[in-house]
Amino acid sequence: MNPLKKLFKQTAIYGLATVLPRMISFFLVRVHTDAMPPEIYGELAVIFAYFAMFNVVLAYGMETAFFRFYTKSEDKETVISTSLTSILVSTMLFLVFSLIFQNGMASLLNIDPKYIKYVIFILSLDALVIIPFAWLRANERPLRYAVVKILNVVINFGLTLFFLLLLPNIAESNPESSLAGLYKPNFQITYIIIANLVASGVTLLLMLKPYLISKYTFDKKLWEEMMKYAIPVLIAGVAFTINEVFDRVMLEALLPEDIANKEVGMYNACVKLALFMTLFSTAFRMGIEPFFFSHAGTENPQKAYAQITNYFVVLGSVILLGVVVFADVLKVLFVKNPAYWEAMSVVPIILLASFFLGIYHNLSVWYKVTDKTRYGAFISVFGAFITIGINYFFIPHIGYMASAIATVMAYGSMMVLSYYLGKSRYPVPYNFRKILFYLGVSILFSALSFYVFDRNLIIGSVLLLCYLGLVYKLENDKLKQIFLRQKS
Repeated sequence: MNPLKKLFKQTAIYGLATVLPRMISFFLVRVHTDAMPPEIYGELAVIFAYFAMFNVVLAYGMETAFFRFYTKSEDKETVISTSLTSILVSTMLFLVFSLIFQNGMASLLNIDPKYIKYVIFILSLDALVIIPFAWLRANERPLRYAVVKILNVVINFGLTLFFLLLLPNIAESNPESSLAGLYKPNFQITYIIIANLVASGVTLLLMLKPYLISKYTFDKKLWEEMMKYAIPVLIAGVAFTINEVFDRVMLEALLPEDIANKEVGMYNACVKLALFMTLFSTAFRMGIEPFFFSHAGTENPQKAYAQITNYFVVLGSVILLGVVVFADVLKVLFVKNPAYWEAMSVVPIILLASFFLGIYHNLSVWYKVTDKTRYGAFISVFGAFITIGINYFFIPHIGYMASAIATVMAYGSMMVLSYYLGKSRYPVPYNFRKILFYLGVSILFSALSFYVFDRNLIIGSVLLLCYLGLVYKLENDKLKQIFLRQKS
């Protein structure tokens, strides 16, 4: 198969394995918010925030280190064995010590003790599949990778639907049935966590092959080299996760106890509407990152990188304005419970933050193609300090709005910092007049539609049509060059 064709085929499959699970998970927002009041959903959101952070810590950059050493080493078996042994030992240590000190862990994290054992097992199961998934990718088996990833989410989604929707109806209509005995009122969080536990367990069973065929040869010198490579990745991962989810933890910690979980619940539900921008950014990045690396050695690749960023901003600005204009329609579809709608004011801010993050990923090409990834860690840590600082000082005064502002400030600062660090180390001729124009007009129209005209759908639609007309007028010729190139 042609190498370029093979590259795009694999990118499409990996993109599907990344985007489709997120889309399925997005529909769980409707299920969760229909089944739970904001204060219960807020408690669940904090638990999932800890899941995200502990997943990064328990991986400690070993996945990235595995790729780096597996692709360059002639003794691939030793790399696999050393990586598997490292993850297996660290996970078992975490499992044993967490179970011994589970009450203290629950108290430290402010998680109800009845959930903590489930959390520990899910984290352990998820850690154990890190290297097997990396092994699939390294051996160019994207289809199996995608099937297992999607199956994990389908199992989770199906069990959640059963526990939260079907089981209560069975218990009410047929209380003598065997299934009715499984139902417990006010048990939603436990049901959701059990669904995650089963999905993680099945995933590990499907990914056991590397553990079964490994000779468990542990090369201490290799492991030390891998850890040197992995630690900066760990730091960047922790910082990035802080930017993404730590605001839920801080909201719970800094707001009065009687309203904390409710505020977290409303905020977390409305933040999910920004997933449309996240999906766009993720799909774009999955498709375009291979291009960045494959063209790094060509003549003047910076020109192509600049054009790609321009197109990302054009498309992203349309998505930003479109989601803002139809926010009230989307909330009815995905967050139907009106108890959550109080936090809708954060939606444009979080959408803009996700847009900034997408632009940052495009601008980060300079340190990726020049192997200066330490700058990525530095930029993420810088963003994490902004996130923590703004949340700490302003949550007590303005609640979840502080978290939204912190997110947009963190990602905006990361975007600007990446540009300024990169322009002297790897200059890319970005068309900033065009970027700022599209960005500025879409932000202006979004603010007018959402805040000034109070989400009036007619006015918002007119603004969106005007913006689309503007984009068409300015980009029509270039779009024709792209899509009609084969005919010219």
